[in-house]
Amino acid sequence: MSPAAVSFARPLWVGLGLLGAAVLLGAGIAFGFGEQPWAIDAAWQDFISATRGPVMLAFAYGMDFVGGGWFAVFVVPIGGAIALLIARRPWGALYWVLVSAVSAGIVQVLKHLVGRARPEDMIVISDFGSFPSGHVANAATLAVALFVLFPRVWVAVAGGVWVVLMAFSRTYLGAHWLSDTLGGALVGASAALLTAAALAAPLQAEGDRRAAPSLG
Repeated sequence: MSPAAVSFARPLWVGLGLLGAAVLLGAGIAFGFGEQPWAIDAAWQDFISATRGPVMLAFAYGMDFVGGGWFAVFVVPIGGAIALLIARRPWGALYWVLVSAVSAGIVQVLKHLVGRARPEDMIVISDFGSFPSGHVANAATLAVALFVLFPRVWVAVAGGVWVVLMAFSRTYLGAHWLSDTLGGALVGASAALLTAAALAAPLQAEGDRRAAPSLG
């Protein structure tokens, strides 16, 4: 099997597996429990509600801003694409923009299909549907996309930490149940991998050109 085929197959199958897991989780919520939270969701939310403080609330509000709304929808995709274009990575720029749109689309479809109610003690304004978390999906999308473009261990570690912090902040604000954040992480990672599979050949060729030593 050629390297190009390998680079296409791996993100495709892993991405499909993660997306399937997200859909199964959503189905379990919608058909198994309806709008009622799972025991672990309720226990975690009770713990969070009892431990809210000004410092962590300020942190969570900051994460709410950078992870959603106009900043996440416009500034991050456009800013990242411009940076990649400056770095002479046009396919990377296209991937960066597309992956955000694909992730957001999957999130909205699942929100409307599952129709889960948000926690009653939510202290921020959010849109319809608790499952999956759009903020966490966006964080996971960007984390995996960055690793696709820059496959370094520190990029993977930093991305993982970012996703965990975003998930924590969403439950801290009462915007999501804990299982919503897991669903968001699955959706975001799957969107990044499936889009990477669709653009595998040009992304790999572009990365190989950038990594090749200059002969000039």
